Amino acid sequence: MLSYQHAFHVGNMADVHKHLALHAVIQHMHRKASAVTYIDTHAGRGLYPLDAPETRKLAEYRQGVELLWKQQGEVSKNSLLKTWLASMAPLQQMGGDGGMTHYPGSPWWLVQGLRAQDRLHLYELHPGEHAHLGDQPLPDNAQRHHDDGLKGILRLMPVDTPRVCALIDPSYERKGEYVEVAETLHRLSRKARHAIALVWYPLLPAGHHHELLDRLRDTGMRKLWRSQLYWRSPETEARGMYGSGLLVFNPPWGLDARLDESLGIMLSCLPEEAGYQADWWVGE
Repeated sequence: MLSYQHAFHVGNMADVHKHLALHAVIQHMHRKASAVTYIDTHAGRGLYPLDAPETRKLAEYRQGVELLWKQQGEVSKNSLLKTWLASMAPLQQMGGDGGMTHYPGSPWWLVQGLRAQDRLHLYELHPGEHAHLGDQPLPDNAQRHHDDGLKGILRLMPVDTPRVCALIDPSYERKGEYVEVAETLHRLSRKARHAIALVWYPLLPAGHHHELLDRLRDTGMRKLWRSQLYWRSPETEARGMYGSGLLVFNPPWGLDARLDESLGIMLSCLPEEAGYQADWWVGE
């Protein structure tokens, strides 16, 4: 099944959560000059106009990134959230209200952080999404792959750079993807023990994300940091995504504190029932 198109959901709080974390990790990688191989297993289109028909249909960005964009003047200039919002300013076209016109997907964030010595692999299996990704300009040290990213990332190992950073961000259209993601992360951790990997998962009333966590618990994996953002209460939400989850393998030092600060700011823009939790996940 390949029906999912992220353009319908772009810029929602789940995007904010994972792209803010990705931005922080890229900043950390830049602290050293040694080369990095970046891998995006489910790249999507790369850049999303907010006036596209698909995006306008649900307009989820209005309850996501747009809430923060409108209040960025009140955000501390030294915070991760401030630098993340400022990074998107050059993408916005001039308008009377100074609002957002475009939102960047993960390929854009990775390209912006790409240095001459680095490498980038963008995987996208959906033919339509891969075609859209082809419209985005890429530097010579970046490659697009019309392929299954979960299989592709393992085939790439070992890479010829000293460091590896991966974003694993599927749509979870199929229930089986939760276990597939867990097994991919476990195999990656064995092939590249030093890799940094971010795994995103949705928080839905059905609770299928527990299959991902349970499988990882069974593998005995460690060095996993978990971050979960709730914009609605799971007790009252009967349908639809109520929150966003991230697992980070080998999280950079200080990532937890930087995200805690910025997500605390974000919570002030959300309903009272919203919440955030983070911990070192070692199985439940």
